[in-house]
Amino acid sequence: MECSYSDLMLITASDAPALMPGQILARGVARHLASMEIAPIEEFVPTRGLRVDVMGLGPKGDLWIVECKSSRADFTSDHKWQGYLEWCDRFFWAVDEDFPTDLLPKGTGLIVADGYDAEILRMGPENRLATARRKTIIQKFATHAARRLHVLRDPGAGLMLD
Repeated sequence: MECSYSDLMLITASDAPALMPGQILARGVARHLASMEIAPIEEFVPTRGLRVDVMGLGPKGDLWIVECKSSRADFTSDHKWQGYLEWCDRFFWAVDEDFPTDLLPKGTGLIVADGYDAEILRMGPENRLATARRKTIIQKFATHAARRLHVLRDPGAGLMLD
């Protein structure tokens, strides 16, 4: 039986485990990116020691990283975010509408999200990746996405995702 992307989208909330607040934001961000023809992948590891909440791959090979922060404490405890900047063309924070956005660094993008959608309030500045790094990340992105799809289609496959 063939399984298309639209078939996978039919998985309902009752089929999925309960989501943490940051995961709820990531879902809304991923939906919004997909509506912009930017392929999203959640919880992606661009390099050892870093795990981004959402990475998006655009139609021209542009790479976005979105870090989801569900509270002030979640943001202030994040000491790795500046290390993400060298792995993307644009960097964004995603928060809910009640988040105190004055805490967020001005030279970064800002997205307000909920579990169903998101809106870009401030575009992250563009810092183009070097060609070799872009190629490496896109290859890793594609491999990771393919493995995730395989695990959805064949849960018993036992593939390692990272």
